[in-house]
Amino acid sequence: MTTTDADGLTAAAAQPVVRPGRLKVFLGAAPGVGKTYRMLDEAHRRVARGADVVAGLVECHRRRHTEARLDGLEVLPLAGHDYRGGRYAGLDRQALLSRRPQVVLIDELAHTNVPGGGRHPKRWQDVEDILAAGIDVVTTLNIQHLESLSDVVEKITGVPQRETVPDEFVRRADEIELVDIPPEGLRRRMAHGNICPPERIDASLAHYFRPGNLIALRELALLWLAGRVDEALHKYRVEHGIGEVWETRERVVVALTGGPEGETLIRRAARIAGRSAGGELLAVHIARSDALAAGVSHAALAAQRALVEDLGGSYHCVVGDEVPTALVDFATAENATQLVLGTSRRRRLERFLTGRGIGETVVALSEDIDVHMVTHERAGHGRLLPSRRRTLPTSRLVAGPVAGVVLPVLLTVALDRMRGTLNLTSEALLFLVAVVGVACIGGVASAVIAALTAALLLNYWFMPPMGEFTMSDPDSVLALVVFAVVAATVAAAADRSLRLSRRAARATAEAETMSSLAGSIVRGDQTIPALLERTRETFGMDTVELAPEAPDAGSGTERGHRIRGGPGPDLVVAAGPGDFLVLRGRTLPSSERRVLAAFAAHVGAAVERARLAEAAAEVEPIKAADRLRTALLRAVSHDLRTPLAGALAAIGSLRAPDVDFSEEDRAELLESAEMSLNRLNRLVENLLDLSRLQAGALSLELRATTLEEVLPAALESLDLPSADTPRIDLQNLETVPALQADPPLLERVLANLVGNAVRHAPGDRPVLVTASALAGRVEVRIADRGPGIAADDRERAFEPFQRLGDRDNTTGLGLGLALARGLTEAMNGTLTAEDTPGGGLTMVLSLPVAKDGLEPGPGGMLSTS
Repeated sequence: MTTTDADGLTAAAAQPVVRPGRLKVFLGAAPGVGKTYRMLDEAHRRVARGADVVAGLVECHRRRHTEARLDGLEVLPLAGHDYRGGRYAGLDRQALLSRRPQVVLIDELAHTNVPGGGRHPKRWQDVEDILAAGIDVVTTLNIQHLESLSDVVEKITGVPQRETVPDEFVRRADEIELVDIPPEGLRRRMAHGNICPPERIDASLAHYFRPGNLIALRELALLWLAGRVDEALHKYRVEHGIGEVWETRERVVVALTGGPEGETLIRRAARIAGRSAGGELLAVHIARSDALAAGVSHAALAAQRALVEDLGGSYHCVVGDEVPTALVDFATAENATQLVLGTSRRRRLERFLTGRGIGETVVALSEDIDVHMVTHERAGHGRLLPSRRRTLPTSRLVAGPVAGVVLPVLLTVALDRMRGTLNLTSEALLFLVAVVGVACIGGVASAVIAALTAALLLNYWFMPPMGEFTMSDPDSVLALVVFAVVAATVAAAADRSLRLSRRAARATAEAETMSSLAGSIVRGDQTIPALLERTRETFGMDTVELAPEAPDAGSGTERGHRIRGGPGPDLVVAAGPGDFLVLRGRTLPSSERRVLAAFAAHVGAAVERARLAEAAAEVEPIKAADRLRTALLRAVSHDLRTPLAGALAAIGSLRAPDVDFSEEDRAELLESAEMSLNRLNRLVENLLDLSRLQAGALSLELRATTLEEVLPAALESLDLPSADTPRIDLQNLETVPALQADPPLLERVLANLVGNAVRHAPGDRPVLVTASALAGRVEVRIADRGPGIAADDRERAFEPFQRLGDRDNTTGLGLGLALARGLTEAMNGTLTAEDTPGGGLTMVLSLPVAKDGLEPGPGGMLSTS
């Protein structure tokens, strides 16, 4: 026997599942492209292969072709949920988990569940649980519902997106298939009535389904999917150790040195990247530890970075001792197809003395990557003297001692042929020059070898007696000793100078790297993933993770934030209390680990700032509630006491035994008490309604409602003084169709809006109330000729306890507009403020036109169908 928990999970199903379910998403650029139809096609194919497929929830939207495609599939009965006086159908999660099919179809991944109808508020969270139970899910999604693109889509279409799905959840899908159709084809499908009812076709074609909107949405879908494919390709290449370039798309890397030619190179690279659709521009600067400071302008690099970002590219800074190798490694890691470099700034003599430069070396190492050498005005105008290397690689460590032996021997042969031409002093000075040259090549050890070799050769070949290692002349002995001391001193000084220069260059490289990091933070790239990505590319690692605890070397980590994936040894660096950076890839030398520690400190500071921001976000609602409570107490202390005091005074006067009131006086006092109590009742009702709105407990009964039905009652409920009350002018109310609204709530909204307009309008200028219908909605405009509200303060006017611009600040709690907007949004409408032409304020109330029935609309709330 099995048991069942509150969520319908059997004891067997609650056990750990060996394999989580696979998720397939049909992604569309806009409604109506055919996602649901393609999903049903997929279901029929799987059924034909013998799979157990169940349609958990499929939204056909009364499209006959889609409904016909549903035939032949097992359909899971939907669960009914009561909400705001109606009953609505939703996914029966409990029945699905009990049925446990192999594959389930769940349409519209971004949909919001009916409140109180399930375990999760969002449908994608239900899908997450179903996948964890080992059931494969096939679903659909429109590009506008991706969280990262919702604001972009709103700018394009003008329609806010209330339902979103986190990008990370969709990116984890095992398959994402784009359902695409050209914009004109989609508009024809709309015109033929295959997407929405006939009465909504014209409005849809004129607004959301405009050709420009559809083209932009299609491009968003293609670009987002291309980015996801690019991530999958990089992961595959890293996991399989693939190093060669795959020319799947044009990626152009431009190398920047900080020199004046940088802007020319960037623009040329941008033109190359722009020749193909989807081309990507990457700028990289190699911060070297050898001769870094020569020719580098940090101000120029900052300006060039800004230019790269203005052109849509990205800027990267990488530490590398060998510039050509680091540049090619970066281009290979980014799967670049082309490299852009400037021609050498060295002059011909310099190139002749120092051999091939960075450009020629890059060409030799580039293999499959095309290299563009771009000429510029600074080509061939560099320094005259060669820039010698300040580090001692293995080749120089070997060449130094060899030169210490070979160079004095060659000099001896040359001087022997010139015997009699030079004296001993000149010969000794030439040997001294040779020793200094060897010191520059191999350091002080090589210089000592050269000094000993030169001293022996000088004694044997040039100091009498010739051909013997003896010295009979005291002057010759002194000269030889002085030569050895001078040679050793000069060699030590040259070696020390080289070491100091190397340290200074390394310090400059570290300073430049940290300056680049600080610039990223100042420019707004301080998010934790951005810092981890910069750390990965700066040190040339395969992965960088932020872990809550230090893992053992070579083991996996609990993922907090992770940048890219791949095998390799672990390097763990503390980033702060309880946070560690885990790097995989190459082994870093100790000099680079010092810079890495600074990066880790920046990451730790970013983590701490994120935690503080979360704490502040948690505190903000408490502060808002406290401000609201303070404002409420202040308002109650006066605004509620005023009508209460008026009613008490009138009733107290009537009950006074020593005063004999006439019938007229008695009627006047009773009327005053009634008006005060009615005003008090409205204030209390507003407070209670606002409280219910904020708690989500306001019940609605949406039905077809005409303005003629509610507006007279709304006007009658206003207590308007007769002396200076502006006239209320009603126009075009009978020409608009019925609205889908709750009549009592709509009456409250109109009463608040008209009352607010009357209170601010001058007595000799009427308040205009007019209505019009457009695109399936009715707009009611209440315009006054009062002082109006500044554009910056309009949203504040809809906050509770705000009385901006009131002529009489002693009446009302400032709840009217806040309550009106809340009630309007509860009825799937909008309430906005705009200027009245000629001066004043116009409130625009927009509500949907009444239809035959109700169904869940955007955001999972109740709307018209």
